[in-house]
Amino acid sequence: MPVRAEPGPSAGDVSQSRREVRDRAAEVGRTKALLAQAGAELERFGVAAARAVERYNGELVKLRQAKQEHAGTQARLAEADRRLADAQRELAAFAAEAYQADTGSNPWSAAVAGSGGPQGFMDRAGMMEMLARKRTAVIQRVEATRNVADVFRKEAKAALDEQSAATRRAEQARRAAAAAVARQKAAVGRIAAEKRRLELRLGAAEARTARLQRAREAALAAAEARRARQSFGGSGRSAAALARGSARGSLVVRSALRWLGTPYSWGGGTARGPSYGIAHGSGIHGFDCSGLALYAWSKAGVRLDHWTGTQWTSGPHVPIGSLRAGDLVFFANDTSDPDTIHHVGIYVGKGRMVEAPYTGARVRISTIYRNGLIGATRPAG
Repeated sequence: MPVRAEPGPSAGDVSQSRREVRDRAAEVGRTKALLAQAGAELERFGVAAARAVERYNGELVKLRQAKQEHAGTQARLAEADRRLADAQRELAAFAAEAYQADTGSNPWSAAVAGSGGPQGFMDRAGMMEMLARKRTAVIQRVEATRNVADVFRKEAKAALDEQSAATRRAEQARRAAAAAVARQKAAVGRIAAEKRRLELRLGAAEARTARLQRAREAALAAAEARRARQSFGGSGRSAAALARGSARGSLVVRSALRWLGTPYSWGGGTARGPSYGIAHGSGIHGFDCSGLALYAWSKAGVRLDHWTGTQWTSGPHVPIGSLRAGDLVFFANDTSDPDTIHHVGIYVGKGRMVEAPYTGARVRISTIYRNGLIGATRPAG
């Protein structure tokens, strides 16, 4: 009896197919890990750029302070110079009087050179002593006013030197930030190309997996899409409903949520709203992180600097468990050192904040629970 051929696919074909599915599934897992690693690298560059932006913002604040100090010192120097000129005129007048006395063209000459015997001599001697004391007093006033003027002049020079140093620091910070952004852009291009290549490999692997697996992944993707549509990024109304706390905090949150979807602009944002930024942000109308915080709190009547450094100290620090709507939430490279703060967001409730995240992104709502959370501040004013 002839042996009937095993209908295809054979058991060996099925086994080979299953092994291939397992191999491709493992390849997908490795691809996802590579994508996660690439994403972490991109975020690292974004944090570096944000920190450089905030350093530049801080140097601008210091530069304004140095200019104000220099202007005040210049005013004091002008007053000291005026007093010195008055004293010098007084000394010149005294010298003229003394000269007239010596030449006899002044009534004092008669008193000094006249007769009268011993009593007249004593009177003349007293007059000479008085004139000597007056001359000494005038000279001392001239020296004193000259010393005061010299002190103010040195202060003015010190203020000017500090202004120049602040200017150099600001320029160095700007160049460092520009270099960081350039490195970030290069990294983004490299990572984006790698991501596309990995996505192609992932797509090829998925195409060879079982139909059931593809259906499951589609179902998971659909569920994730539904969750995204129900999340805070849709309209801002659901996020506004989270705002609990003072009326002022709620106003801050509503003001920030108005700009959901606005581009991140390095150095962008004023009390009036989004603006063109600087350097890389010069062609982008939007906000950076501290610019958004500055704008939102200005609507509640509180003036903040365009710098996380002074925003961190703009009010009392608030425990994370006691956050209210409008509180500013800060992130740092080193959570034990506030000098490393590089990012700020505005708390909206339920562990979420509205933020201008980094170059290439837009104003969005995201969780506060991520690496670098150092603390929160409730601005006062």
